[in-house]
Amino acid sequence: MKKILETKELQLNNDSLDNLKNENAKLQHELEMANAKLKWYEEQFKLNQVKKYGQSSDKVDEEQISFFNEVEITARPEIQEPTIEKITYERSKKRGTNKASFEDLPIERIEYEISEEEQVCEKCNSKMHEMSVETRKELKIIPAQVCIVEHVRKVYSCRECEKTGDTTPIITAPMPAPVISGSFVSPSLLAYLMYQKYSAALPLDRQEKIFSHFGIDISKQNMSNWIIKGSELWLEPFYERLRRELLKETFIQADESPLRVLTKDGKPTDSKSYMWLYKSGNFGRKIALYEYQPSRSGKHPKNFLQGFEGILQSDDYSGYNLVQNITRVGCLVHARRYYSDTIKILPKEAEIESTNAHQALKYFKQMFHLESQWTDLSAEERKEIRNIELKPVLEAYLSWLQEIEPKVVRKSKLGQAINYSLSNWELLSNVLLDGQCELSNNAAERAIKPFVIGRKNYLFCKSPHGAKASAIIYSVVETAKMNNLNPFYYLKYLFEKLPNTRLTSPEALDHLLPWSETLPEECRRLFNPKE
Repeated sequence: MKKILETKELQLNNDSLDNLKNENAKLQHELEMANAKLKWYEEQFKLNQVKKYGQSSDKVDEEQISFFNEVEITARPEIQEPTIEKITYERSKKRGTNKASFEDLPIERIEYEISEEEQVCEKCNSKMHEMSVETRKELKIIPAQVCIVEHVRKVYSCRECEKTGDTTPIITAPMPAPVISGSFVSPSLLAYLMYQKYSAALPLDRQEKIFSHFGIDISKQNMSNWIIKGSELWLEPFYERLRRELLKETFIQADESPLRVLTKDGKPTDSKSYMWLYKSGNFGRKIALYEYQPSRSGKHPKNFLQGFEGILQSDDYSGYNLVQNITRVGCLVHARRYYSDTIKILPKEAEIESTNAHQALKYFKQMFHLESQWTDLSAEERKEIRNIELKPVLEAYLSWLQEIEPKVVRKSKLGQAINYSLSNWELLSNVLLDGQCELSNNAAERAIKPFVIGRKNYLFCKSPHGAKASAIIYSVVETAKMNNLNPFYYLKYLFEKLPNTRLTSPEALDHLLPWSETLPEECRRLFNPKE
């Protein structure tokens, strides 16, 4: 009996020990989960601080990583010492109005001279001669000038026919159609309003105040009505013509950005609206088209790109998978950005050079360095050399990912970076398929930036009609810039010609397209393509 009791007691002790071990393992697992969650929150907090107060670029400069050995890194003993004379010469050369952008400006000359009586030498009473001329140049600003233009056309009839009582022929002098019937808005005024808002990001209420400073009373409600009507009447058919040209391309880049649109009662909508962007690559026609849609559904790029067959480059958003008959290409900058964010949130005392994130960035630096040497090559040449020199770097990066992935916490920032590249590897490696592809989708992000800047200024669109008009106008303005046209003069020219152009065929608008050789020189005047 005693033996049985001892056995039962031993069994109870063993069960209690197992329970304690299980409880301990459970608590240990919960602690690890809590630590991982805490680390994730710390990473998010640090990343938000960096985004708010740090530099926006995701590039990590090799020379900025090690602060304390900066002198050794940047020292170049073989470089010749600069001379003071050279510095002085270069600086003085950049002063004044000696800029290429000033060459075509008209010159207003004001001469200063003394009277003939003063041109007498005080010493010998002889007449003095003009020895030299001193010139000072200034850049003068002439504020916008506004005037009323009266369009007066005459009507002619035959007096002799009037006398006989027969049907009198009447001839009316031709006159261009107005841009908006029943309104005093002119092509130049409408183009100016659109240019100020969609190129200079100047809201209509500020434009209203500026006009009032010059004694001109134009309400922002009038401006808004003109912009929407002008877009619907004339720019929308032109936009569709550009869209047909874009769909003929074999490479397109896409991006999207959220937008607030108010409902009819003036309240914000519950769901986010989006402005979508589709642009051509560097080897085709230069076109950038925006499209407003009330959601981020993949059906929108599917419908917009219907008929397009080629390569579509974007971020990893799965909505683009609905687009048919295309090959998708990803963005290596998006993949690199995860590693840059990982480094930004590291503690100050961390040795960055020894981190896995820094090792990953070396692969990206090598890839983009190679790509920078091939910018002048044709698409075919670039494809060929990429498969020789870039492909081994991509394969080495993939091997590194597969080796390091099991050793990293999946939910950490580094784990997310590794997982992004692995899960999107087919999209990222598709850059080798065609030389038109870019290593990044930065061109699309840059193209959508003017809209993002404008959105910060006027916060929202007051109606879907206004959002659609904005998309169309942004398309014309940005496409004009891509083709080195002055957006204001180009819009003005369109509003002069479109009301008087009969759309009898799809080619009726070809003479107005941004690459048309028949565009007036005024449209190409004084425009800086780096704007």
